[in-house]
Amino acid sequence: MSSFQNKIVLITGGASGIGKLMGKAAIKKGIKHLIIWDINKKMLDETVQEFSLHFPNVQGYVIDVSDKEHILTTAQKSKTDVGAIDILINNAGIVIGKYFHEHTHADIDRTMSINTDALMHITLEFLPDMIQRNSGHIVNIASAAGLVGNPKMSVYAASKWAVIGWSDSIRLEMEKLGKNVKVTCATPYFISTGMFDGVKSSIFVPINKPEPTVRKIIRGIEKNKLHVRMPLIVYTLQFFKGILPTRVFDLIVGDYLKVYKTMDEFTGRK
Repeated sequence: MSSFQNKIVLITGGASGIGKLMGKAAIKKGIKHLIIWDINKKMLDETVQEFSLHFPNVQGYVIDVSDKEHILTTAQKSKTDVGAIDILINNAGIVIGKYFHEHTHADIDRTMSINTDALMHITLEFLPDMIQRNSGHIVNIASAAGLVGNPKMSVYAASKWAVIGWSDSIRLEMEKLGKNVKVTCATPYFISTGMFDGVKSSIFVPINKPEPTVRKIIRGIEKNKLHVRMPLIVYTLQFFKGILPTRVFDLIVGDYLKVYKTMDEFTGRK
């Protein structure tokens, strides 16, 4: 079991959405210090001010995680200002929501740098300390899109598939090295936070609500779960994708569950 009690927690993209809600939940669990990284200074300042009313030990840093050098300097400043990170929650992410041929090269580079590369660079700044202390927890917020492709999500799906494979690999490495550093990878279906405004889903695959999603992720961290997936049907995807012919899987997921039509009216966060 992992405990939040008296721990230093860092959350990327922590000024809004489920990042902010995870920060609130972590504070309620009795953490020692909360570090929030976010690119939006206004929202970051507001969140830090809000949290500080009841929890003085919160520190915010404005950062663009697509910039590796910014990651390195901000990580060092965070460690100097606050201390070694116990629980790292890699939450920051973006989605473009276009057919692949409509993407620009800049769209591809930015999506992959924020959703995939940043997680690796950030973790590399904190994992060695965790290994040395033989204690820590890496939490990667991926997506169910990393398990099943979807129209208008090609680059986003690619970025999340990479996160899932990387998460499993570093988990296995920590186990092979006998280190008490846990890795949890969350793969939720769409969450109604604004990031996926306009998305429509069938009653068979409900869109996740933010608060229950955060509660499940926090419980998953505490229980050292390898994977946290929601809704329940997401746990079956790999099994059925593995045993069913591709066209049959597409028929069930695309035509019956209508997953392949979810992004048809996507607008995204304004």
